[in-house]
Parts: sequence; C-alpha cells; structure tokens
Amino acid sequence: MTLSLFDQFLSPTLLGVPLIAVAILAPWTLFPAPTSRWVNNRLLSLQGWFIGRFTQQLLLPLNTGGHKWALMFTSLMLFLITINMLGLLPYTFTPTTQLSLNMALAVPLWLATVIIGLRKNPTAALGHLLPEGTPGPLIPALIVIETISLFIRPLALGVRLTANLTAGHLLMQLIATAAFVLLPLMPAVALATVVLLYLLTLLEVAVAMIQAYVFVLLLSLYLQENV
Repeated sequence: MTLSLFDQFLSPTLLGVPLIAVAILAPWTLFPAPTSRWVNNRLLSLQGWFIGRFTQQLLLPLNTGGHKWALMFTSLMLFLITINMLGLLPYTFTPTTQLSLNMALAVPLWLATVIIGLRKNPTAALGHLLPEGTPGPLIPALIVIETISLFIRPLALGVRLTANLTAGHLLMQLIATAAFVLLPLMPAVALATVVLLYLLTLLEVAVAMIQAYVFVLLLSLYLQENV
C-alpha cells in the first residue's frame, strides 16, 4: 500500500486523541531554567546571550512604545525555532506545517497591532490607507487596494511559514525515498543522493530558524507602523 506524501503532516493521535497539543507544549521543557547561583553554566550563559542579542536586534527599528512587546516577541521566536527544529527529527511531528496553527498565531498578533494603532493614533493608522499626494480620481481605488493589502498580512504570515516548512519536508521525503529505491540498483547514485539529502537537511535547519525570525520580524514591522 502506497502512502500519500502528505501523510507525514497529519496530526498524530493516541486512542483517538490528537497529540498536537503535546507537540506544542513539550518543547518548552527543553529550555534550561535559571538557577539561583551567582554564576551560570555555559548553557545558560549561551542561552541568555542569544536571547539578549536577538531582543536587541529586534527592538532596533521600534519606537519606545513597542519595547513592551519584547518579551512576547522573544518568546514567540524561541517557540517557533524549537518546534521547527524538533520537527526535523525522525518520527516527530511539526505543528507549524498546519496552516490552522500558524493562522491562530498570526491573526491575533496582527489584529493587536492594528487595534493599538487605531487606539493611540487613529489618524496616522488610517493615513496608511491613502499615500500623501494621491490624485483625486485614484483615491477610491487606492483605499480599496491598501485595505485589501492590510487584511492579507496575517494570511501572508501564516502561509509563508506553512509553505516553506511543508515544501522542505516534502523534498526531504522525496529525496530519501529516491535514495532508498536506488540503493540496490545503483549504489553510486544512491550515495550521491544521500549526500544531497544531507545538504538539504542542513538547508532545512537554516530555513527552520530563518522562517521563525522572519515571522517575528514582520510582526515587529507591523507594530512599528502603529506605535
């Protein structure tokens, strides 16, 4: 029986109960907790340095009002990186390949940035829908276009993360299947395919980290327009 390539993206179940909640919550247990010691160990020091550098880099384009979101953005970044990286391990499940989960993250955060803009400075927030100096006949068309582009933002956030991870996992499975089939027929070609699979795995590790960073970075840019 030939299985579909997309079966790997089905949420695993145990006794009829979906295990996606476990896949989402379990990565948090992997982070070392801070200790009461004066001097941290190397792992805690490296983790603190990474979080500090990322937070500093993320807050550079933001105004002072956007710095309140630092904890949320950093936590979201670590969450996405962890579940993306764990999804590359064998016999695991990647929750971020589900569009429903990514949209559940993107829509509320995007909506929060829009509400903040309308609450603090409604004139500037609505002014983004109409560029300055627009000719009179083009005003209705531009307002419609900018409104559509505004509502497409959360969809673009969710689809970008889902599509990149799904495409990478599918390509890895196709190449791994090809290497398995070619091994008894053409060992040399199978070996070259395995090397290609190894390089693709390294690329997917980079994609898992980059896509998490891009997701949070775009949210910070949306926030910058409204604070």
